[in-house]
Amino acid sequence: MAVEAAPAPGGRQSVWGDPRFRGLIFQGLFLVAVVVILSFIIQNTAQNLADAGIASGFGFLSQTAGYDVGWSLIPYSSRDTHARAFLVGLLNTLFVSGLGIVLATVMGFVVGVLRLSPNWLVNRVAYWFVEIVRNVPLLLQIFFWYALFLALPAARQSLDLGGNMFLSNRGLRVPAPVVEPVFWAIPAAFVIGIVATVLIRRWARRRQAATGQIFPTLPWGIGLIVGLPVVVALLTGLPWTWEVPVLRGFNYAGGVNIGPELVALLTALSVYTAAFIAENVRGGILSVSHGQTEAAHALGLTQGRTLRLVVIPQALRVIVPPLTSQYLNLTKNSSLGVAIGYPEVVATISGTTLNQTGQAVECVALAMAVYLTISLLISAFMNWYNQHIALVER
Repeated sequence: MAVEAAPAPGGRQSVWGDPRFRGLIFQGLFLVAVVVILSFIIQNTAQNLADAGIASGFGFLSQTAGYDVGWSLIPYSSRDTHARAFLVGLLNTLFVSGLGIVLATVMGFVVGVLRLSPNWLVNRVAYWFVEIVRNVPLLLQIFFWYALFLALPAARQSLDLGGNMFLSNRGLRVPAPVVEPVFWAIPAAFVIGIVATVLIRRWARRRQAATGQIFPTLPWGIGLIVGLPVVVALLTGLPWTWEVPVLRGFNYAGGVNIGPELVALLTALSVYTAAFIAENVRGGILSVSHGQTEAAHALGLTQGRTLRLVVIPQALRVIVPPLTSQYLNLTKNSSLGVAIGYPEVVATISGTTLNQTGQAVECVALAMAVYLTISLLISAFMNWYNQHIALVER
């Protein structure tokens, strides 16, 4: 039995007896202690830097970088500033992380479902894929894929992948699109298709809840997201041309070269994270009662619709929380790209820029701020999505 605080003389309870008041006091004292400690660390660091003759601040970002990067999403040269180099590394980190999350999610869901396949061969292949990939360190996998791509033939003996795509130890050379001004209508149609698909899906859910009739949202969604941009492209006369790679000397000219560093890092991150996601998916599906599947089959739903409409929506409640951790891990693991020379944010601002300027505190702080911001944004989005798919008791 809980014992209440004794009331103060006069029948009034003392302020200190209120647990909420005590909690605010202790939190305030803790906050003051943290501020004092941080102030001491910052002041001490600044004094030590001044005694060593090392300038502090972020003014170095406006200085000329003086170094090149191997791959960039935006135009960059050694005459640009360190701030531009930092932006290049940031965009490269976001690119490999975002694309890796998409690939790892798709691969992980497929392997997770295959782990539950009644087919013995498929089940065993998926099982050994998960066990082998999860138990080999990610850094070794990155080195493995990088060495594998470097072992490919040279550019003169590159592998022809369809006439205009060439794979060699210098990377994958693909045609580069040269777009016309009217090209903007195609991505606009793609966005419209996504919005229309979301609206149709919501309408289909309300319709199904009211009438029990299932609307084929999947083919409609594919038609809108894929078909609408295709129609717009045909109506605008295919407003782009292709710059085809051409072999000149010992390398190809023209087109876009996707370097082996990017391909190796992306492959390693996607495969490694997919193995963990597969186990999350398998555990989420197994958490759904088998009676749900039997009830869906009794209603005449096929195996595919049962999985898509009954099992997966309920399994997501178990899958999404650990899935968030895997997304965060993939994003932070992208920093391992520095081991093979991929110019992500650690390689640019905390690597070359730090060595040239000596601004260790500022460079490391920038890299930490980047990963902290990205992680918080991913966590916020996944928490919102987790609340969105949660079952509400009515």
